[in-house]
Amino acid sequence: MSEENQLYDKKSLKVLKGGDVGLRDLASDCVAFANASGGRIDIGIEDDASAPEPGQRVSDAQLGKLQKMIPSLTVNVAISVTKQVTENGAELLLLQVFPSSQNIAATSDGRYFLRVADESRRLMPEDLGRLMNDKSAFVWEAQPMRQVPMQQVDADKLRDFLRNIRTSDRVSERVKQKSDREVLEHYLMVRDDCLTNLGVLWVGLRNDRAVLRYAPIVQFIRYDELGNKVFKRTWDDYSLNPQELIEAIWRDVPDWQDSYEFPDGLFRKNIPHFDEVVVRELLANALVHRPYTQGGDIFICLYPDRLEVHNPGLLPLGVTVANILHTTKKRNDHLAQVFYDLRLMEREGSGFDKMYEVLLASGRPGPVVVEGDDRVTVTVARRVAHPAVIDLIDKADRAYQLQARERITLGLIAQHESMTATQLCKALAIKSADLLKPWLGRLENFGIVVTKGRTKGTAYSVSPAVLRAHDFRGRTSLKGIERHRLRELIVSDLQIYGVAKRGEIHDRIGRDVPERQLRSELMSMAEDGVLEAIGERGGRRYGLTKKT
Repeated sequence: MSEENQLYDKKSLKVLKGGDVGLRDLASDCVAFANASGGRIDIGIEDDASAPEPGQRVSDAQLGKLQKMIPSLTVNVAISVTKQVTENGAELLLLQVFPSSQNIAATSDGRYFLRVADESRRLMPEDLGRLMNDKSAFVWEAQPMRQVPMQQVDADKLRDFLRNIRTSDRVSERVKQKSDREVLEHYLMVRDDCLTNLGVLWVGLRNDRAVLRYAPIVQFIRYDELGNKVFKRTWDDYSLNPQELIEAIWRDVPDWQDSYEFPDGLFRKNIPHFDEVVVRELLANALVHRPYTQGGDIFICLYPDRLEVHNPGLLPLGVTVANILHTTKKRNDHLAQVFYDLRLMEREGSGFDKMYEVLLASGRPGPVVVEGDDRVTVTVARRVAHPAVIDLIDKADRAYQLQARERITLGLIAQHESMTATQLCKALAIKSADLLKPWLGRLENFGIVVTKGRTKGTAYSVSPAVLRAHDFRGRTSLKGIERHRLRELIVSDLQIYGVAKRGEIHDRIGRDVPERQLRSELMSMAEDGVLEAIGERGGRRYGLTKKT
């Protein structure tokens, strides 16, 4: 069985034996799945187990109870319940929850929930408006547009779409063998012999696309060092479908071709200011995840030090700036499917992973997401802050064939030289250090990353042997300083400057030393009698004892 996530949960059979409380909690989870993307709940697996107990049996009465009680405890929730036999011969109940595409699901006592990552979150009244907007965006795609007959298409766009679908390695043979009309119906571009809004957006005529409500308009603006506009290009004539729009933006903006040149042995290596993968993923995300029931242009703002993409609308309900790296939440399901099948974007939920991977491997920080009052802004840095990291990750990747998460983690550690488990969790938006294992992957086994310390204070750094082997030419710092050397630094500092506050000591010996490590060492030295702590809290100072 898989781990609990956005689409899967597991419950003990005790929920069926615990009276109303257990069933009401289960009903809340069903509501949460229905308001998200649907999901599956395996009933018969304990929270700390991955499979049911051997010999476990499920009665027909329990199955019938579940089929009867969940509909009575919920509103707008559709389910199916079946009995399953697992590999170890045990039985469990498979509860499938279908997404509520148009109506908001609720419990019978008027509570609303939404599935976010691996938990069901209670929705407050102010959240319901955003959830309703997301529901209407879903409906918008498949609705017929002003009764435009399906014959009223742009022949060139239709031909290109069908050719691209039938040559894509992401599309099954079953779909490729369908007739032209059946392919359009499969992607919900045709309904009742008329083009839907999605159909008009992709294969419709320009005039029909122009009157389509909130068809995307994109503006590119370049600013100079003083913040003045020096170049502007707008795509606002509605002649392009989303795929053509991405191609035009990449082709018509000369700035994408600019690059930095770095020495690479006897040769020179060119690193683009903005990697094509990152730019295309930013554009695809902007077009796929915007609400098409809300107006507003997409702005691409290029500054001397950064690129900003402003997208109208807020993040889908349940997705936040903190969890965007891990949470999957679709807004325009059918449009997202077209983008994925045509290889215009990574699979749902992995686009930001890919951007993190590419940016960190090119010596830049990951993308920064900010949610404003009516728009979401994603910012990526232009300048390469850590050139030496590029060569390190490239050589490590060629030697060990690193996975995507391993490259992201190695990029973060290499850029910061050393990171504690707490800092790494914060950078990756992970709740606890226990969840770092999939991100570290094989880095420790390969000897690429070494650790020091325990639990939250565990420090991760790139192995010195790897740095020497790959001729890493980064900057030497005190982040990974050994304990006895830090003690000598503190003693030497206080011998010269006398009694001082922790911040003053930190400034003199170097801010590269982690503050947590310095604080811990000062307290330890005071307990050992090496230092004398004078005063309390913010006013505390440290001095050498007479025996030092």
